[in-house]
Amino acid sequence: MLPWILALLSALLTCSLAVVYLWWIKRRQKEMQLGLQALAGMHWREFSVLIKRMLREQRGLRELNDPSEESREPSSDFLLSDGPNQWLVSCKHGLAYRIGTAAVNELGAAARLAGAKGGVLLTEGRMERDGLSAAEKQAVEVLDGPRLWPLLQPYLPGDIEARVRSSARHEAQRRIAIAALGSVTLGLLVGLGLQGLHVEDAAPVAAAPEMATPSPAPAAKPAHVAAVLPAVPAPVAAVAPATDARNNPDPDATTLERFQSDLARALAGKPGIASGVWLTRQTLAINRTGELEAVWPQVCEEVLRYPSLRNVRIQLNARPGVNEPVRWRQCATY
Repeated sequence: MLPWILALLSALLTCSLAVVYLWWIKRRQKEMQLGLQALAGMHWREFSVLIKRMLREQRGLRELNDPSEESREPSSDFLLSDGPNQWLVSCKHGLAYRIGTAAVNELGAAARLAGAKGGVLLTEGRMERDGLSAAEKQAVEVLDGPRLWPLLQPYLPGDIEARVRSSARHEAQRRIAIAALGSVTLGLLVGLGLQGLHVEDAAPVAAAPEMATPSPAPAAKPAHVAAVLPAVPAPVAAVAPATDARNNPDPDATTLERFQSDLARALAGKPGIASGVWLTRQTLAINRTGELEAVWPQVCEEVLRYPSLRNVRIQLNARPGVNEPVRWRQCATY
């Protein structure tokens, strides 16, 4: 019962960790990915309206030019002011942008020419590491995808925001269902493995050896008889050859179980083998950590020591974390 309780606890723990990770981390990352894709799919004018509204409401930056006087050609750069200072804002609209040193230096030079205190560079794309270093020297603030999404999320149109949240939620639920199924499978494997170890540890108790009855000492011969009779050498006791119990080809059920337990313990101590578990009386599962070519000779070396087990079916499980098939073999055939 204890192995299955431990298996249940391991499955619940694995499932709980997966739910926390997939719902609180992966779901938000998916929301950001879909949200940035939605922003990149907007028309430039709609995107610029969101940018200006965000900067106005969150940072108090307002346009210096009258929007009605703007030309029909959209511009990715515009001057904003917070009162005493001016800021040159540059937008790189699109997910494909990878901003480096050149774009940052260009914005810094344009800001100085325009008399602005500094610049703000926004993009749904990514900022390279060298671009971040250059931004610190050029007094340019960088708002790339991961930094821009939390700022613009409250200003998304309602239908777009609902679609993004729904898609991210459905993806998280699908992944959680897969993780739950994987946790159940893991619990079953843990339970079977612990059950096999529990069976191996329950070795039969050996019977206590019978106490040898001391043989009576031979009676001493009279001295005059010993002087007349010649000394007869004592017979040498024949030494019976030691017999190995493992050589019994047809043991009883109790002895066969002991052979199986001894074989499983011997295999667990071999390099490249984590454990050996008897699934049935004729099927031995090998949980290996080494290469098949190195493990198989060691398995057969131990199995063939037991004539009663030489024809069992060997199930060679895949190594943990390695995508390879389960293989079945026999060390000897009938």
